[in-house]
Amino acid sequence: MTAACTGGCCRHTQSCCDSEEKRHLVMADVGEVLMSVLSTIRVPKPGDRVHKDECALSFSSPESEGGLYVCMNSFLGFGSQYVDRHHARTGQRAYFHITRTRKAKNEDDSNSGSGHPPKKKPTRLAIGIEGGFDVEQELYEEDVKVVILPDRQEVTSEDLSSMPDVVRERVSLSMAGIMTADSVSHTLQVQQWDGEVRQESRHAADLKQLDNGLKIPPSGWRCEVCDLQENLWMNLTDGKVLCGRRYFDGSGGNNHALLHFQETGYPLAVKLGTITPDGADVYSYDEDDMVLDSKLPEHLAHFGIDMMTMEKASSVFLLFLVEVDYFIMFYLFLKTNLPIFPTCSILDKTERTMTELEIAVNQRVGEWEVIQESGTTLRPLFGPGLTGMKNLGNSCYLNSVMQVLFTVPDFQSKYVSNIDKIIDEAPSDPTQDFKTQVAKLGYGLLSGEYSKPAPDPGDENGASEPRGDQIGIAPQMFKALVGRGHPEFSTNRQQDAQEFLLHFINMVERNCRSGPNPSEAFRFLVEERIVCQQSQKAKYTQRVDYIVQLPVPMDQATNTEELREAERRREEGDSSAPTVRAQIPFTACMAALSEPEILTDFWSSAVQAKTTATKTTRFASFPDHLVIQIKKFTFGLDWVPKKLDVSIDVPESLDLSELRATGQQPGEELLPEVAPPPLMTPDVEVKGILGSHGNEEDDSLYSPLLSPVLDDSTVSQLCEMGFPLEACRKAVYYTGNTGIDAAMNWIMSHMDDPDFSAPLVLPGCSSGAGTTPTESLSEEHLATIVSMGFSRDQATKALRATSNVLERAVDWIFSHLDDLESMDVSEGGRSAAESEGGREPPPGPRVRDGPGKYELFAFISHMGTSTMCGHYVCHIKKDQ
Repeated sequence: MTAACTGGCCRHTQSCCDSEEKRHLVMADVGEVLMSVLSTIRVPKPGDRVHKDECALSFSSPESEGGLYVCMNSFLGFGSQYVDRHHARTGQRAYFHITRTRKAKNEDDSNSGSGHPPKKKPTRLAIGIEGGFDVEQELYEEDVKVVILPDRQEVTSEDLSSMPDVVRERVSLSMAGIMTADSVSHTLQVQQWDGEVRQESRHAADLKQLDNGLKIPPSGWRCEVCDLQENLWMNLTDGKVLCGRRYFDGSGGNNHALLHFQETGYPLAVKLGTITPDGADVYSYDEDDMVLDSKLPEHLAHFGIDMMTMEKASSVFLLFLVEVDYFIMFYLFLKTNLPIFPTCSILDKTERTMTELEIAVNQRVGEWEVIQESGTTLRPLFGPGLTGMKNLGNSCYLNSVMQVLFTVPDFQSKYVSNIDKIIDEAPSDPTQDFKTQVAKLGYGLLSGEYSKPAPDPGDENGASEPRGDQIGIAPQMFKALVGRGHPEFSTNRQQDAQEFLLHFINMVERNCRSGPNPSEAFRFLVEERIVCQQSQKAKYTQRVDYIVQLPVPMDQATNTEELREAERRREEGDSSAPTVRAQIPFTACMAALSEPEILTDFWSSAVQAKTTATKTTRFASFPDHLVIQIKKFTFGLDWVPKKLDVSIDVPESLDLSELRATGQQPGEELLPEVAPPPLMTPDVEVKGILGSHGNEEDDSLYSPLLSPVLDDSTVSQLCEMGFPLEACRKAVYYTGNTGIDAAMNWIMSHMDDPDFSAPLVLPGCSSGAGTTPTESLSEEHLATIVSMGFSRDQATKALRATSNVLERAVDWIFSHLDDLESMDVSEGGRSAAESEGGREPPPGPRVRDGPGKYELFAFISHMGTSTMCGHYVCHIKKDQ
């Protein structure tokens, strides 16, 4: 008995010794391997980007199955499915392996097991600090080690003690450096933010304000020195509106607000566009910091700005319609059966009866409850195409747009169907590659790999019911990449979904130099036809667009009597007066877009005089997918930007075939291509019009062709409305002195152009100092524009007209299609027949065309009073 026991212990001891000896031998081999690859193991330095929370090619993380492998040389992170690929491509062998397991929470540690808000009410406008809003912090157990590929040999911190000093020191320092470094995603994500960190300005209490009678208008702001319309600050002492500081990359302002302070000593300025009832951005030049102004309402009221009167209104903001060859019934708003995509949960609902819905609508439930479908039983959905996206600090605008875009087949085939090829061709740093990150996002949304119930902490056997929320994806790398260098999208502030959609489409255009371009699904041509009423001769122009912007004609409300009665009761002080929302027919919005517009001051080249004309706008082509923006943002009489509180009943299907452009009609005569009579403006100096054709000492080479032919009175009228001078001059020039109406229409349709306030550059003139017709242009920019369907000569002309700035050139070329199509001589002096081997240039950008019949498949709603706050939610129709 005793002998047997002793014998067993001896055998066990011998086995342990053999195992330990074998491990020492293995570690000795691993030590030799580490010694051989020591030059590829780096210690992170300040400025190194350490991706230890997210895979560069997928949404794998340390919490994912298999954990995350961080390259110990480049510090890029890779999931278990991609680390072997990286090793094969680069030869890198040493990776820092991180795995995290979520800990179970104690009941006492949470306020509620049902996901309700914290019991302690926030007392500060802050996140993640005492008194602010709670940030959900999961608790994890973390395991780290070094893994050597391709055999996946593992080395722990304890194993390093038996290795050579040089190996132990380098590897230990690298491991510690990766562990302590802030990950890229952590620096991008808002973990702790204090909105009250600003201090009260010492100038606020006794701020001097000049009694100069100045009242700031509700629109048309521009810098009083340089006419910029962005980054504008109003001085709270004298009311001057001036541009802000110039950014490091040359964008931003021209420092005129700062120079004004240096000249006058007036210390406080408020940023226009940030004013809400909750406050505004106030900067103290004297204190050189953002500050609080406790008397801001009083200081703004001095200049006619009432910041305290804003009303809440919800908005069906963007409608996405898919083209069909026949009509298909679909569902709208509260009649919907659509899945809802808030932040990271995909929900289906059990629909209430129509009676219940009508009661709920008539009771005017809050906008949040309507859009979020409160009062319905929502069922969590999981699977391919039903993946939620986490909110990265006001990123709901981005999440909503990308959810919708990746239901469009063009984006799916471009980025998701080719995911393997895109990853194989990815550069050494895929985190900075546009195509790779878009494909990664699309695959994450559509594959279903991340559309799974979040694991229940502490449930090792999976016996309990799955949680309603998803694992989901956090598009941190994507957001950082598409927002890089942009003054707005690079921040964590709330942004405008429509502006982001156009920004993203612009990036797609620039990055699709070869192969399919998915943005063509939205691209269409607009035809504008102007008919001189005296001669009945016509003029046709075309332009490219991606979004149809519908005005909201408030005078077309169908419930005017209810509105008047509600307003009367409010004026009489009746606190029980109901809130009545104006009901505007969708047909009225379309009519406002399509009905003929009367131009009362049109200069007709046929009669050589000003007369009356009509302008109609029609579709020259119908895209596969039509995006409609209902323009519900406006300015109140008190200057405050707000949303129109209206209800628009969007039809179940849309037939726009009657709005197709017909082009020149049989027997119709065109207006002669004759320029209006020249009329010089007093602000044109001889020095400014000599250009490269003359000099200050000798003006004999002066040519009137170099000077703007502008209607002085029209320019003055536009400037009096508050528009920048250069924009007014361009409006008059490009409408051929045809009057205030035509110029105003040009301004309204080009206000979002990046070069809206840039100086007028005439065809054939230099676009800036030192620019000549033979100046070298960026081949990369030329290739980008040529890939969009334009000839090299057309691309060259666009770049020379916009100082070789790609974004401005793309906008310029789309707004000058007629000029480009009639090009006879290229900027380089060669004829069109001589250029590119005599090949005929393409007529313009590639556009698709269909029957113009659509059904609604998605809409994006905004809740809040301005684009700087609130919340975006998208609804998407799937599988009918």
